[in-house]
Amino acid sequence: MLELDTPHGKANVHLRFADRPRAALVLGHGAGGGIGSQDLTAVSAAARSSGVSVALVEQPYRVSGRRSPPPVAHLDAGWIAVVQQLLTGELQGLPLIAGGRSLGARVACRTAEAVGAAAVLCLAFPLQPPRRATGASPPSRLVELDAVQVPTLVVQGERDPFGMPPARAGRTVARVGADHSLRTDLEAVAAAVADWLPGVLRRSRASGPASADS
Repeated sequence: MLELDTPHGKANVHLRFADRPRAALVLGHGAGGGIGSQDLTAVSAAARSSGVSVALVEQPYRVSGRRSPPPVAHLDAGWIAVVQQLLTGELQGLPLIAGGRSLGARVACRTAEAVGAAAVLCLAFPLQPPRRATGASPPSRLVELDAVQVPTLVVQGERDPFGMPPARAGRTVARVGADHSLRTDLEAVAAAVADWLPGVLRRSRASGPASADS
């Protein structure tokens, strides 16, 4: 485990290296959960089997013992600081796939350009926030997904109360038989990632590790 400094406290990074890594997958956790969620574990194993090293990032608020996430700007700044340190250290020279589950997926989307991600992996993207007490429906978060300009995979449960993001050019949406946790169909989650990664790796190899493929 690495302990890395960020503008908002220490972050912990748990590294899982592939034998002959061809890329690096950096994953963030959900809002109230940690890096031990079953979907992150399943995806980490699938990635390593595909020749992709994995870094699981605990945001500073979790490291300090808080369950409620800080403002968006703090989350994004902490994530960018961690990824930049990894890319000049333990994961140097490897094309970057940024991702995470739920809140972590949102962070990965918002910061994809800033960290030079070659692709983005979203697990259980929380597309539509719950209705407010007033009955009003908050705005969709689709804008965060649409802003990503590199190949994207969204693995989404068919029973996810946050809704189902639409597929589009450059964005694949894999539906699995699960709710927001994804844990009732982990084999399908892992299979979706394993099927998607070879294309990402081919594009990354063709464009070189320093450039983001569009």
